[in-house]
Amino acid sequence: MSDKFKSYLPKNNKFKNIIYKKEDYKATITINREKKLNCLNLETINELTLAFKDSSWDDNIAVIVLTGTGKRAFSTGADLDEQEKYFLKNPDDYYKWMYEFIQLHEVMRNVGKPTIARLNGMVVGGGNELNMSCDLAIAADHIIIKQVGAARGSVAAAGATQFLPLIVGDRRAREILFLCEDIPVMKALDWGLVNQVVPYDELDKAVDILAEKLYNKLPECLRYTKQQLNFWRDLSWHTTIGSARDWLSIHNLSPEVSEGIQAFNEKRKINYKKIRKAKK
Repeated sequence: MSDKFKSYLPKNNKFKNIIYKKEDYKATITINREKKLNCLNLETINELTLAFKDSSWDDNIAVIVLTGTGKRAFSTGADLDEQEKYFLKNPDDYYKWMYEFIQLHEVMRNVGKPTIARLNGMVVGGGNELNMSCDLAIAADHIIIKQVGAARGSVAAAGATQFLPLIVGDRRAREILFLCEDIPVMKALDWGLVNQVVPYDELDKAVDILAEKLYNKLPECLRYTKQQLNFWRDLSWHTTIGSARDWLSIHNLSPEVSEGIQAFNEKRKINYKKIRKAKK
């Protein structure tokens, strides 16, 4: 890497919310918020973006792996505590938060190197959008995948609505996004949401084998293949993401979001009937 492209990482690569390691030709980026199910606050999103940029700039790195700490969760999406405290009642600030989440996906798609999602636990909401922004995915055999927006007061508008129809087909995408039900890992494999399923104890070995296969390919050819494969994702993404950012920012003031967050905090079911009656 030339001096002009040296990254501005924290001293000693010490991040607060992620673990970033480089070993030989592989970079591993780990969301390190296990107690919070590896959910994404603003600081975590910014750290992830910086690590992906650094991996992209480092010519010694051929493959990038994204994962989470522990066994419970790969990522469960946005940090609802942070959302409620800072963003949900302030559309302008949510608009800024959304920009950072969008930029993370842009960097992941355009990193110029193959990316592997190492799915170590549940993959929920924005966590599944991170999974889909990776090129390939290997899952432990205990995980589930799930979208929750329509059940919790949001819309999966930063990846899932754009990418699920391309990955699993239109009808299956509608089932996932409308019903918000758990997708068992073998169903996820059958539908193409993951490439491989292995026992948890074999997850690292499987990722290493796949990374080595990718290393033993021509890097420029891989980069351009990835660029060409991104066409339909880029087309869907760039024709919808600006509108999604605006709508989600304003929608955060709606009664649906208020009820969804309140029910989550009170650990109760959402009163869907009450919401529907209020609209009459």
